[in-house]
This record gives sequence, C-alpha cells and structure tokens, in this order.
Amino acid sequence: MAIAKLTEEERTIALGDLQGWSLASDRDAIERTFTFADFVEAFGFMTRVALLAEKADHHPEWSNVYNRVEIALTTHDADGLSQRDIDMAKAIDALQ
Repeated sequence: MAIAKLTEEERTIALGDLQGWSLASDRDAIERTFTFADFVEAFGFMTRVALLAEKADHHPEWSNVYNRVEIALTTHDADGLSQRDIDMAKAIDALQ
C-alpha cells in the first residue's frame, strides 16, 4: 500500500495543529528542537521516542547535543511529508 504525500492544504491544516513544529527549509519534512535540563533528561526523552518509533515502524531523523534534541520527520516512501509524520509528531509531543 502506497503512503500518500500530504497536499498543501492538508499540510497547512496539520501544521496548525502542531505546536513548535515547522516545515524544514531545505526539504519536505517537519522539524522541531526540544531543550531539556541536562543530557540525562534529553537522553531519556530520546529513549521514549525510540520506543514509540519502533512500535509505529516510523523512525525520526535526529541529533543530540547535550540537552538539545533536534528531530526531523519525513516519509521516505512518500518522498515527503505524510500523515505518518503528523501522527508521530503528535505522539512525540505527548511524551513531554
């Protein structure tokens, strides 16, 4: 089953429902930076996200520097942003 890429209208509506997420400037993805008190808190957050991602079989692109976690979501099978990314962003936000 093919994964559908979001239309411009769907993308606008979806982003309106997400706090802190924005369209990436260099590709069809959404991104957000999370800041924590320290490395342990950031790493704990990454662990919880990893468990979510594995269960959903939808994995983020991310990086971590000390207390900061940067996450980008895109659906490679759709060659861009899909509803799977929006759902994952909402699930990630619910972890906070």
